[in-house]
Amino acid sequence: MTVDDTNSDDGAEPSSGPSVHSTPHHEVDHTAEPTDDPLAIRLESLILGADRRYTPFQAARTAGVSMDLASRFWRAMGFADIGQAKALTEADVLALRRLAGLVEAGLLSEPMAIQVARSTGQTTARLAEWQIDSFLAGLTEPPEPGMTRTEVTYPLIELLLPELQEFLVYVWRRQLAAATGRVVQTGDDEEMVDRRLAVGFADLVGFTRLTRRLEEEELGELVEAFETTSADLVAAHGGRLIKTLGDEVLFAADDAGTAGEIALRLVEAMAQDTTMPSLRVGIAFGTVTTRMGDVFGTTVNLASRLTSIAPKDAVLVDGAFAEELIRNGDAPASEAEEAAAAAERARLAEKEDRPGEEPPSPAYRFGLQPMWQRPVRGLGVVEPWLLARRGKAST
Repeated sequence: MTVDDTNSDDGAEPSSGPSVHSTPHHEVDHTAEPTDDPLAIRLESLILGADRRYTPFQAARTAGVSMDLASRFWRAMGFADIGQAKALTEADVLALRRLAGLVEAGLLSEPMAIQVARSTGQTTARLAEWQIDSFLAGLTEPPEPGMTRTEVTYPLIELLLPELQEFLVYVWRRQLAAATGRVVQTGDDEEMVDRRLAVGFADLVGFTRLTRRLEEEELGELVEAFETTSADLVAAHGGRLIKTLGDEVLFAADDAGTAGEIALRLVEAMAQDTTMPSLRVGIAFGTVTTRMGDVFGTTVNLASRLTSIAPKDAVLVDGAFAEELIRNGDAPASEAEEAAAAAERARLAEKEDRPGEEPPSPAYRFGLQPMWQRPVRGLGVVEPWLLARRGKAST
């Protein structure tokens, strides 16, 4: 792949590189514009492992990639507009070669390569911001008296960088193995993108009022505690945390029983913490489109709507979710049906001359209570069910 013909005849460099202004509004620009600050330059060299050497045009030309494709890759990764400043390194050239090479080899289509760049850029941008904020916030005392946080940053990064790099690759491989395993077990090619999942939203009640009452630091601590508790519970009980939205988390599970257990444990955990507001959860079961780590479709929209009408400290589910629980033996179809089944077990015991020795009743995990039908905007009339726990929760 070569540079654009418009630039190749006379070697003139274009006037601009990757442009932030053409980046979609949801992307994060995580490569700062070039700076002359000595400490910033030292930190950049330490983290990137090389000094600035190329302008964007020179990097694209050295990588053998057209400026147009290079710009699209950079925009997808969220790189800021640096014009034609000499701010790129050998690593930038190598990254271009690798992505373009995957396209040339037919392993990725060009749109897919751009998606890979975008998803990686967005994920790592948030990760990097979180790590730096957390590490610096955790420095209650400088290593030496009189040192500022700015002065502490360089030695801190120098110590953490190699360890965090290895850890990042390790976690990514584990997550990739888990995601690949789920796809392989699906078996049906159509279900690899459109799958039947349980999707749930957990929402803190009255969060808007809290934002007016709490200090910013207190609010941040509350949100962090909520996200941490939610992430831990979802992972521990076999679900997947799709994303966190401050006062709300979105999770998914392969079966209704797993999602129901997660939802009830979330409600119970928040209820036991006197510093946390009440929680409400809405769950729906059905076909879900998965794309770039997110979930879409009517099932997701329904779960969101159910959350908005759920009582506090409660879990509201749709009819399809209730049917899944009943079909899998996790919940009785109705209290009346359960009473009839108990009477039938007693009758059989009497008939077999075993009065008082009823066969063991099914070990239902959940109870379902039908609620009044309600119109839901954009989805018509739905019949929600209130989900509750039956018996003692497993540990």
